[in-house]
Parts: sequence; structure tokens; C-alpha cells
Amino acid sequence: MSSTFFLIGIGFFVGVAAWLLFMWAVKSGQFDDPEAPKYRMLDDDDRHIKPATPRKKKSP
Repeated sequence: MSSTFFLIGIGFFVGVAAWLLFMWAVKSGQFDDPEAPKYRMLDDDDRHIKPATPRKKKSP
């Protein structure tokens, strides 16, 4: 019987810890925009890439 109360207590504390972690994640902005990451790959990143410059050949 005491093991039942022990397991209920552990379950209660694990549940409270999970709820507190969830509340922390919400307050820190983890769930602000769940739709944006799947569209991020479609953004045009060409403006950040510098064009390649040809190397000068050494003359013998």
C-alpha cells in the first residue's frame, strides 16, 4: 500500500515538473509561430552569397 502512495507522489511531482517546463517554454517564446519554420526554406538567401571571383593564373 505504501508503494502506491509513493508512485502517486512521484507521478504528481513529474506532472508538476512537466507543467512548469511547458509554462517556461511558452513564456520564453518557443510556441510563438509554429508555422514559420516550414516556410523558412523558401526564403531567398541569394543576397547573402558573394559571387565567386576567378583566380589569377600564374604565368611560368
